[in-house]
Amino acid sequence: MAKRFSLLLLSIILISGVFLPQGKSSAAAGSITISTDFVNVRGGPGLSYPLVKIAKRGEKYPIVQENNDWIQIQLSFGKTGWVVNWLVTKDEESKTVAPSSSASNQTSAGVVNGDTLNVRSEPSSSSPVIGKLINGTAVTIFSKQNSWMEIGFSNLKGWVNSEFIDSQTGPTKDIPKKDSNSVNGTVTANSLSVRSSPSLNSTIVGTVNMGQTFTILEERNNWAKIEYKSGSFGWIAGWYLEKTTAVSPSGQAVKESTVTILHNGTNIRTGPNVQSAVALRANAGDTFSVIRIVNDWYELKLENGEIGYAAGWIVSINGTNAQIEKSGPKEYLKNKTIVLDPGHGGADNGTTGVTGTLEKELTLRTAQLLYDKLSAAGAHVYLTRNNDSYLPLPSRVNAASSINADAFISLHYDSNLDRSIRGMTGYYYYSYQKSLADTLFASTIGQTKLNSRGVRFGDFHVIRENSQKAVLMELGYLSNPQEEITLNSSTFQENAASGLFDGLARYFKVN
Repeated sequence: MAKRFSLLLLSIILISGVFLPQGKSSAAAGSITISTDFVNVRGGPGLSYPLVKIAKRGEKYPIVQENNDWIQIQLSFGKTGWVVNWLVTKDEESKTVAPSSSASNQTSAGVVNGDTLNVRSEPSSSSPVIGKLINGTAVTIFSKQNSWMEIGFSNLKGWVNSEFIDSQTGPTKDIPKKDSNSVNGTVTANSLSVRSSPSLNSTIVGTVNMGQTFTILEERNNWAKIEYKSGSFGWIAGWYLEKTTAVSPSGQAVKESTVTILHNGTNIRTGPNVQSAVALRANAGDTFSVIRIVNDWYELKLENGEIGYAAGWIVSINGTNAQIEKSGPKEYLKNKTIVLDPGHGGADNGTTGVTGTLEKELTLRTAQLLYDKLSAAGAHVYLTRNNDSYLPLPSRVNAASSINADAFISLHYDSNLDRSIRGMTGYYYYSYQKSLADTLFASTIGQTKLNSRGVRFGDFHVIRENSQKAVLMELGYLSNPQEEITLNSSTFQENAASGLFDGLARYFKVN
């Protein structure tokens, strides 16, 4: 009878949609083609997410959804990953604006005279913005309608306010001089955006394609300035250029292969091992030329001309060599069944921070980050809730026992009338749960650097009534004003999820 009741309760939970694997997929919208030699596919929309696979140039994948600069792609049935959008080419046809019926067959030239000019889909200030142009950009004028002009630039066609277009040649711009001894660069991506300044946040002013070669007029922070068409200049990402110098004495062009640093504070060492001294600390986006590969390390040429070494799994390779991967925590998490329990939810807010942070929202945020990391490592992960809903405590416990979970982690944030109290605490109820609590706590404290309040016995329903290896983590005090700010930060959330992830891997490695 008890077994039948347990199965019935699990069926009710599953049917109600409360206890389901987290899913983010939406209707596919076209496909993408990998446009550089190797692209890292990650478990989530960010460089900090674990590597799912390495895609190769020319491979095509359906689009699931887009998130800022990231695209989620379908890898296989039931498996997805994320790639940055500037490493791929969308295969669906770009939406173009049909020419106005009033347009004449004759065209003329114009120059943008405003700092930033919105290009709209229709000749109206209420129509959607489909692009932006910067001061000095040369455009083709197709037609005029009242105070609007239909213009074209590269693949962009739309309507702009005629007040901000000079129909005659605008002021002469400073044109960089080409150095006869300068370095050339050949584009290695299928389609590469040209930007107004050396930053991914700057305006796109044009596009160049694979195989095109340009003289590099200036380099700044791994960006290269080029004349992408006659009289028009812009910046492209230098790590998608195959650089060639003047012909060397041997008659062969010198080619460069580079790596890009993924995280701030990355150690570049004097030798190809972690025991070697640190030569310098590099930041995300820094790029170095690769000399050769030594075991799992890249030998790099540093700016001062010296040699340094970077572990292959903490950089992204830009060239013909395959990405080096470290055999890490994934192998210990694969096929493990893990239940993540974001505390509270629905009408139960949990504790409320000094500035109004709701515990129920923060626990869900942490759980979803951890979910992505564990799923990418091949674990079978379940959330007791994946939205702002309430689930009774017995149902949370039953979820773990019904699927015979290898681990159950209940996530919470703490509170105290004494606002000076801060730090993290781990709880267990049974002795067989203590090892898991100790390992998770040590790893998460190490990642977040919060004050340690230790691991202790706790009489909480979700661990007391749980037959599985279950722990409850209080990840900091929302009642402490300074700590509340820390807990809300993206950095803390990422570190907390990474600490819990690594802790689970360490636990399963020895258990």
